[in-house]
Amino acid sequence: MKVHRATFVVLLASLTLPLTFATRAAEPPAPTPEQQAMMQAWEKAARVGPEHKRLAEQLAGNWTTRQSMWIDDKTPPAQSAGRSVHTPILDGRQIRMDFNGDFQGQPFEGTGLMGYDNVASQYVGTWTDNMVTGIVVGQGQYDAGKRTYTMHNVMSDPMHPGQQTRMRETLQVVDADHLVQEMFENHQGKEVRVLRIEYTRER
Repeated sequence: MKVHRATFVVLLASLTLPLTFATRAAEPPAPTPEQQAMMQAWEKAARVGPEHKRLAEQLAGNWTTRQSMWIDDKTPPAQSAGRSVHTPILDGRQIRMDFNGDFQGQPFEGTGLMGYDNVASQYVGTWTDNMVTGIVVGQGQYDAGKRTYTMHNVMSDPMHPGQQTRMRETLQVVDADHLVQEMFENHQGKEVRVLRIEYTRER
């Protein structure tokens, strides 16, 4: 049985036309202005910017460390050595810091994150280690003239459950191969230095 060419074209059209309509119907609707604004806000919030790139340039790498820890202002600091590995993660949005050393003769290890929050326009950080079960959280700014990050942190106070200890932390970028980090706790309205870490980049 022969099928005329014209008849074949009509049959083919009748089969493909519903499929074309179904494909178009399956396409998602165009986003509303509110949805477009939301997508733009999230894209801006997630964007890797100059602050993230500077953190990576200054902090990423392997570092040997020298720690000085003060129990009070009348006792010489306890000193120890360690090593810290700083790795950019999440496409450069955060710097992960993995530290290993010792504290009063006991193994000490900790992990922190430092990044820049585009929405808050602040540097943000966290820290936890094997001496605590909580997480230190902080936020702060960078002084380009002093090449120093200043973070204001809070953590649970072991001596006063239910309360928090406030701390000021500074991280000075001395040069490409040296960093100095210092921690100051607030005790009854008085700022007391409790920690100093000197970093030297491994070559």
